[in-house]
Amino acid sequence: MTARSLPASDPAAQGVDASGVHAFLDALEAAPDIEPHSLMILRHGRLVAAGWWTPYTARRPHLLYSLSKSFTATAAALAEGEGLIDFDAPVLSYFPEFEADITDPRSRAVLVRHVASMASGHDREMIDAAYGADRAEPVRGFLLQPPEHDPGTVFAYNQPCTYTLGAIVQRVTGQTLTDYLRPRLFDPLGIGETAWQRDRAGREIGFSGLHAATDAVARLGQLYLDDGVWQGERLLPGGWVARASHPHIPTAGAMGAENRSDWDRGYGHQFWISRHGFRGDGAYGQYCLVLPEHDVVIAATTATEQMQDYLDLVWRHLLPAFRPGPLTGREAADTALRERLGRLALPPVAGTPVPQERSGEWAGAAFAPDGGICADQPKLTAAEVVPEAGGGWTLRLTEDGEPFDARFDGRGWTVTEEPAPAAVSGGWSDDGTLTVDVAFLETPHRLRVTCSLTGRTFTARWHTRPLNGRPLRGMRAPGPSGRARPERP
Repeated sequence: MTARSLPASDPAAQGVDASGVHAFLDALEAAPDIEPHSLMILRHGRLVAAGWWTPYTARRPHLLYSLSKSFTATAAALAEGEGLIDFDAPVLSYFPEFEADITDPRSRAVLVRHVASMASGHDREMIDAAYGADRAEPVRGFLLQPPEHDPGTVFAYNQPCTYTLGAIVQRVTGQTLTDYLRPRLFDPLGIGETAWQRDRAGREIGFSGLHAATDAVARLGQLYLDDGVWQGERLLPGGWVARASHPHIPTAGAMGAENRSDWDRGYGHQFWISRHGFRGDGAYGQYCLVLPEHDVVIAATTATEQMQDYLDLVWRHLLPAFRPGPLTGREAADTALRERLGRLALPPVAGTPVPQERSGEWAGAAFAPDGGICADQPKLTAAEVVPEAGGGWTLRLTEDGEPFDARFDGRGWTVTEEPAPAAVSGGWSDDGTLTVDVAFLETPHRLRVTCSLTGRTFTARWHTRPLNGRPLRGMRAPGPSGRARPERP
């Protein structure tokens, strides 16, 4: 279906100071380790700011990684509301065929609410162990791992917890998460097309793999901000939002990194508690920030390993922009912000066209991996630079015997849909060195390939490294029956 537009407003009318949004954009674009892809800000239910950094666009789906978990929890809430799931029931009760296999008392004591709040009793990530024990049925593989502690007493960010929650929903409804959510959540919210990766068991994996537009994230956030009510209609069971956004288990120090203050405030039902409000988030900076104290939702997609830094910029620059009431005399500021948001863009590769006297050397030049097969892309074994008849160039990468053509014209981003949706830019830093960036537009990932005529070698490095084993051709939202290898969030 075609998504209906969110109601929009000038920032000042909703008490949002445009200068604060400008300050946030300035800081974001100055941060060397943050690559922004999209931003939507809603205040009092109105869209006051929205922008996408070219080559990313509003309607294109984006891999949400662990932000998928919040959608899975929402499906579980709906199933509970229909009497299909009991959060106080043992997980094992939904998989009676495993009864004889699961003998550990703690595994048998894990309840649905425990997996919903990452409190299964395990003290570490169990995804590899679960899939290693039973790749065909990861729920059984998970339950075969005895927890080190009583369920409900410790937190561990643990993908099989969410996988199991999603598997329960899919078992009791007889549908995939997408099919179950479509009439109950996606269509009522006006969310357009989505796609969710599946595993070998045929399940949508729940803990990751959802591809959706930023608009979908914003709508989910607004639904949670409004306590599960959308345009006067209750979609989520009463009391669910309070349960989901309440800390069920302490998380201080659990993520094992310094300066993670927004990960140390507890975990709800597949939502983190933040210094301000609560949120769903995913690897490399996919955010659904819900700020009840400001009546604000912020949805964003990025490519960064510095997720705390991004949140720090939000708290530093955007929070002061949310004023108690409407602002007057700000028409020019609102117009300037709207114009800036309309021309956001990621810089293409810095470089120049190849010098004419060297173009013959580059045409058809073949390159081998510098130092052997690249560690960041183990199957990338060759590169070739091919001139295009109508102008421009193609960098042909060979991966596992398959070609991946990246076309560029040296003047900006060139967008192609096959073999995967990507934007390519390239140029020569000198007459012997070509650099090409390939941004995979339905993911947070960008690959930089540098070819050198000296020695005829190339290097390939990810800006953010994919958390899966998909080939370059598979760096896209899956089709209706597409499956993917298990991911870490």
